[in-house]
Amino acid sequence: MAHATDHPTDAAGELSLSAAGMRLVRLLVGKPPQSVAELIREVGVTRTAVTEQLNELVAAGFAERTTERLAGRGRPRHRYAASGAAMVLLFAGNQRLLVPAIWRALREIGGEQLIQKVLHNVSRQMAEHYGRQIAGRTPEERLRELTELLRREGDVVDVEDAPDGGWILRKRSCGFYSMFEETRSVCCVDEEMTARIVGAPVQKTACRHDGAPCCQFVLLSSNGRSPHPNSNGESGGGQPPER
Repeated sequence: MAHATDHPTDAAGELSLSAAGMRLVRLLVGKPPQSVAELIREVGVTRTAVTEQLNELVAAGFAERTTERLAGRGRPRHRYAASGAAMVLLFAGNQRLLVPAIWRALREIGGEQLIQKVLHNVSRQMAEHYGRQIAGRTPEERLRELTELLRREGDVVDVEDAPDGGWILRKRSCGFYSMFEETRSVCCVDEEMTARIVGAPVQKTACRHDGAPCCQFVLLSSNGRSPHPNSNGESGGGQPPER
């Protein structure tokens, strides 16, 4: 018996789930992969309705589909399982309790110094991850490549030329939203990571937590070119913001 896996899209979360879709997610999570027939017995609706809902879940990244090839000449059978994104979706409310508790624990154990060490380390690791996938040499090239990588992962980001030179980066979605806490410590990760990758100074000029529609960053470049980044994802043309 051979298995072929359909990989879910990275844009999980862009599609809001219907009540029927959420019901299927709850039936799939924490169980072995289910067949369409098994799910029909659970929900009591038509095969067409279940199949359409499953296709939507797979397209949105909330379900994973495997193909089970049976012995003989019978038709292959699909099985479905909940994805990691479905787990995040189900327990989003829990994150609002857990994440602030983790921040408080870190602050109690090591104070602000430990918090900053953790955040700088996270910024560096993320810069290394994206930096390995970027080939551009100028800050603009690197910024636009970074933006494209983020879009592929489901982020909603825009880049435009700034009137006085440089570029404006608008992050209309936020990958750190569930990690936000009152001191806004995690907000520096975006800023520092971008500076490391692009190799140009970065300044945050608007924040969604201050009432702006989205977080906005301005990137300035004095010469329009930065040396090729090193293995740490850092570029010689710019430094991370001072903290």
